[in-house]
Amino acid sequence: MSNPTPAFLDPKNSPPAGTPSPSSLATVNARLTKEQRLDLFRQMMRIRRFEERCLRAYQQGRIGGFLHLYIGQEAVAVGCCSVMEKNDHVITAYRDHGHALAVGMNPNELMAELYGKASGCSKGKGGSMHFFDPSRNFWGGHGIVGGQVPLGAGIAFALKYRGISGACLTFMGDGAVNQGSVHETYNLAALWSLPVVFVIENNGYSMGTSQRRSSAGSGLAKRAEGYGMAWELCNGHDLYEVREKTDRLLQLARQKSQPAVLEIVTYRYRGHSVADPDSTYRTKEEIENYRRTKDPLSLIHETLLAEGVLTEDVAKEIDATARAEAERAAQFAEQSPFPTTEDIQKDVYWEADNPAQRKSQGQLFFE
Repeated sequence: MSNPTPAFLDPKNSPPAGTPSPSSLATVNARLTKEQRLDLFRQMMRIRRFEERCLRAYQQGRIGGFLHLYIGQEAVAVGCCSVMEKNDHVITAYRDHGHALAVGMNPNELMAELYGKASGCSKGKGGSMHFFDPSRNFWGGHGIVGGQVPLGAGIAFALKYRGISGACLTFMGDGAVNQGSVHETYNLAALWSLPVVFVIENNGYSMGTSQRRSSAGSGLAKRAEGYGMAWELCNGHDLYEVREKTDRLLQLARQKSQPAVLEIVTYRYRGHSVADPDSTYRTKEEIENYRRTKDPLSLIHETLLAEGVLTEDVAKEIDATARAEAERAAQFAEQSPFPTTEDIQKDVYWEADNPAQRKSQGQLFFE
């Protein structure tokens, strides 16, 4: 089986006219301090070890239902979220663990949510696909393919309507790009000049179907041209490149209220969900080749060593700390209580949870 990386990532394929030039924005990486570079590495390591611990918990029967792991895509969430500013927002699809950790959510509340415990970020009612934290401008975590994309444009609309200088990073997978709701949203975002960056995390496969077999045309990002939007292509294993190109398009959204599409070519090591086989639709050699040559954690490790920022001893310490944090999160989840029977009718209707402010009539629940 051939490499899933799209052919249009060939360096000679330059961005379209109208896409912002690199200019001084490339200094978004040059400005990083030593500690900031180490922190980026630390965040990626935390995601990797958290996801590995989640996998073990699933295999032990502690986590049920779907579990969409982010192993292999760490540089995408960390790179994108690391260039956000105060008034920027994030919304994503069902593979949301990495984004949640990247915006600063606590591993304990995330693991507890996976265990279905009341101490989880969604009180044990959402599970793997529904992490939320409004206090960090993180709006999920959505299980419907492409369903979060119109919501992301809505967040951007609200920012513009209120005169707030901010943008919404709206993540989706490569399979979602073929959904009608995505194209409707592209149209409105371009028509109304909304400050939104549509981020396509292209890991090569829509569940178990390769992009070559599911998507017509010369590329997913290039479809933005049909709506007059700027677009960029990006290597998802390169943390610095992700940061640079995300920052460039966020600047465009914040300063000029212009939407854009950023396609980040990445790869996942596990199946679509943990319940799905890893290699039914791709070879073990393909997975191992990517791991050997483009693993994002290994690459940033080598980069920081070359920059003189990281030492092997510090790397081992960061790894050990991340493993310990993931283990503590699992212990926290184990010890947390399950939601009660009474909790089933909570967090469903706002008026039910705030009866003093209820204005509607009629019965909300039927026994």
